Amino acid sequence: MMDEQEFVIDVHGISKSFGSKTVVKNLDMRVAKGEIYGFLGPNGSGKTTFIRMLCGLLKPDKGFGTCLGYDILKESDRIKPHVGYMSQKFSLYGDLTVRENLDFIARMYGLKKCRQAVDECIARMGLETFRNQLAGNLSGGWKQRLTLASCTLHSPKLLLLDEPTAGVDPGARRDFWDEVHKLAAEGITALISTHYMDEAERCHRLAYIAYGDLLASGTVAEMIENSGLATWSVSGKNLHDLSEKLRDMPGIQQVVAFGNTLHISGKDHAAMEKSILPYMSESFRWAKIQTNLEEVFIHLMQQVRNV
Repeated sequence: MMDEQEFVIDVHGISKSFGSKTVVKNLDMRVAKGEIYGFLGPNGSGKTTFIRMLCGLLKPDKGFGTCLGYDILKESDRIKPHVGYMSQKFSLYGDLTVRENLDFIARMYGLKKCRQAVDECIARMGLETFRNQLAGNLSGGWKQRLTLASCTLHSPKLLLLDEPTAGVDPGARRDFWDEVHKLAAEGITALISTHYMDEAERCHRLAYIAYGDLLASGTVAEMIENSGLATWSVSGKNLHDLSEKLRDMPGIQQVVAFGNTLHISGKDHAAMEKSILPYMSESFRWAKIQTNLEEVFIHLMQQVRNV
């Protein structure tokens, strides 16, 4: 059992409303030091609001807990200097160079030996070639890298990254996650919201939130196992017609196209296998496969929509 002081984030019953709309509902979360914690859910589900409450930009209406050992309600000003926050949109100065942006941030944090700190950050993040280029002229991937540099310049203990890879190419996303894992190996904790399943699978643990409610949490393996879903893959001709026939049959909760195959999933394994049995002919090739994370999240979203 982990001691409480080893949890960088340890909050309980966190809620937040705007007017009559409750955006976050009684959310609990514990994140250990050096952990990369993925935060997933549809747009408008409360992820950004929750992240802003953790770093003191918003105050919860209800709940209690600590972030970096500080009370999130009473000591938010003591949390902020130790957090690197990355918003969804590029928020640095486009008409300043890479170096000028980092110089400004170093001074804002009151860093000693600003020039040295900026030089080391530029080298660590591979920005040497672009140090004198206007930030607004960088590509999406390099803007992202510069933003991460600005978040880590003051040696934070916690990174709160809100959909940091939206709109960048796969290579830039891979490089970003390699850097995050390096930081985690150094003991820096990261809470990262994302919509990408391949990114979710690179997290140590995950939480899935929908419209303010926490629906599931755990490691990838735990979330797949706890879903209770069984999944079949089928390939062959006329898959669209087969898909339409299977969608409303007993035991079948989702039918999803994956390339040249369909994935059919459900929790009532016996009923599902009875429904697909008449279609296990020479026209189609069937195989029972491991349920993946995307299928789990589709299932969770269907549960929310059916409420």
